[in-house]
Amino acid sequence: MSLPPGEVIALVGPNGSGKTTLLLILSGLLAPDSGWARIGGVDPVERPFEVHSFVGWMPDFFGTYDDLTSLEYLELFGAAYKMPAAQSTRRARELLSLVRLSDKSSSPVHTLSRGQKQKLGFARTLVHSPRILLLDEPASGLDPRARIELRDLVRRQRDEGVTVVVSSHILTELEEMSDHVAFVDAGQCRGVHPLSLLPHGGAARRYKIRALNDVETPLRAAGVVFERISPDRVVIETINDESAADILARLTSQGVRVIEMTPVGGGLEGAFLAMEQGDRA
Repeated sequence: MSLPPGEVIALVGPNGSGKTTLLLILSGLLAPDSGWARIGGVDPVERPFEVHSFVGWMPDFFGTYDDLTSLEYLELFGAAYKMPAAQSTRRARELLSLVRLSDKSSSPVHTLSRGQKQKLGFARTLVHSPRILLLDEPASGLDPRARIELRDLVRRQRDEGVTVVVSSHILTELEEMSDHVAFVDAGQCRGVHPLSLLPHGGAARRYKIRALNDVETPLRAAGVVFERISPDRVVIETINDESAADILARLTSQGVRVIEMTPVGGGLEGAFLAMEQGDRA
């Protein structure tokens, strides 16, 4: 597996596929049983402290020092990276502002909600301005608005030249923030693909169509498989995006007033399901 630099790479696979193990190896916290790994050109087994200097690691579950305030918590990690006290405080305030926790700077960590602790953990990951981020389930415990904010934060890091490797079971979130996807299963890489060129293994694509007038008659006449889900909405099955575009063109040319046509589940979900179906075949 070779992951491109300067982009957001999604790690996708079923439970137990090895995603977290891979991230632990890359972060220099776990030695592989066999084989080797390099991150930023550095061997994380032989030179783990060098890796720690330019990699930011955010695990799914992380401990917090509950008696510290949010500001003190980040200052502590600044000190661990041997930052001068004034610089550490300045960086901590910058990061609290970045993750929208400035109003919690004096609050003890134990008073924060799960989602706020998650955002504080993301801020901690950025204390030493790493050039590579390894994020394991970063959206865990976040409400919908916080997830949108996290997605924007991840993309902002990418835009600043940071490489981000992120694992999550929320495929729609991954699809909206990622540039590439690496499929992992049973400890093996099943392929690394640009998000725009995902393999689907021939699996049908599903699209939701909403129209102001009759859409079922022209779909039926064209032989399109569909399911009615409400009086003005249907879900169709087609083989790819090009076929879906042809169907939309046919409907509008026949006077159907389509006001919405969106994929159901997204391309990443379809590619993941196609991979699993291939395993069962």
